[in-house]
Amino acid sequence: MGRGKIEIKRIENATNRQVTYSKRRTGIMKKARELTVLCDAQVAIIMFSSTGKYHEFCSPSTDIKGIFDRYQQAIGNSLWVEQQRMGEDLDSLEFDELRGLEQNVDAALKEYHVITTQTETYKKKVKHSYEAYKNLQQELGLREEPAFGFVDNTGGGGWDGGAGAPADMYAFRVVPSQPNLHGMAYGAAHDLRLG
Repeated sequence: MGRGKIEIKRIENATNRQVTYSKRRTGIMKKARELTVLCDAQVAIIMFSSTGKYHEFCSPSTDIKGIFDRYQQAIGNSLWVEQQRMGEDLDSLEFDELRGLEQNVDAALKEYHVITTQTETYKKKVKHSYEAYKNLQQELGLREEPAFGFVDNTGGGGWDGGAGAPADMYAFRVVPSQPNLHGMAYGAAHDLRLG
């Protein structure tokens, strides 16, 4: 005995509506997977529940962007340059469609504000880190040698800052960008020197 037909209209009870959405969403996703496997079709489904939860299915052989690109090519029109998206021809839209556009614009502005704020914060952090780096460099009396890292800015003679080493000898030390060399100890006979 089969089930009786139900009238297709909005389900008023929120719990029943959510249960029906969940069951039918699962059924649609299953059918989309079957269609992909059986017919080698490229299928994409995007849906939002009444509570705003996002669900999608896309054939494994493609992605949502690829489907959008093929759709635009098939209809010969860009999804991103339609008149409604440019703010023209809004007179023909229903109230719900206008409300949806308004909510989309509000959401985009909020997202833009968050991104702008984060960008400014990161810029300040980078600037602060660079200033701290320069201050530390000054405190340690180091100057940057582009090819060799940092050396003492003492102007003294040799390896230990004494006068015993020839003038054309250069001292190198491990810098923070070379953590694999930290802690390596060589005896006095194995010091790195260039002559």
